Amino acid sequence: MPAAMTEEEVAERRSKVLHAARWCFLNFGFAKTSFEDVAKRANISRTLLYRIFKDKEDLYTAVFTHWLLSRHPEAKQAAAGPGSPYERLINVCRLLVLEPWSDMVAAPMGAEFHDVCERLDPDIEARHRKVALQCVTAILGDAERAEVFLLSFDGLLADQPTAAVLERRLRILAERFVPPTKEKGRRP
Repeated sequence: MPAAMTEEEVAERRSKVLHAARWCFLNFGFAKTSFEDVAKRANISRTLLYRIFKDKEDLYTAVFTHWLLSRHPEAKQAAAGPGSPYERLINVCRLLVLEPWSDMVAAPMGAEFHDVCERLDPDIEARHRKVALQCVTAILGDAERAEVFLLSFDGLLADQPTAAVLERRLRILAERFVPPTKEKGRRP
């Protein structure tokens, strides 16, 4: 009989499954991803996958939750951490939006990914938005300005730009809210 897994090993296996599932959902789409696809990519049995997740919707929600909500502690640290308000704002947006966006926009089924999750569990997006608002408010010092910034940033995603274009747009927008500090001979 195999030895029981430690909590760390269980967490590591779960993370491996979630990464494999995210890849499958981003590349095959929700409808065409099967538990068999995820199990093969994670190098586990389909039976074990069913022991961890009750169905594909449960797995999909777990992937989206892990992918977005796991970024929250680091984003909160970035909001309160060292650096100018401009640098902190860019770092928070990079963690909460740019990095996930770059994964989604580069994948064949990336455009579908977010829409399906919002349909399956709209609370995840609301929780993510709440943390983003808290972080940006901590930087800008005003919840109303933070909300306007986030609404403006949402608008930058409308035409589904590449990650590089989105980052350039973010920098322009951030400059309107908190001008970057300029060091001698350096431009941000």
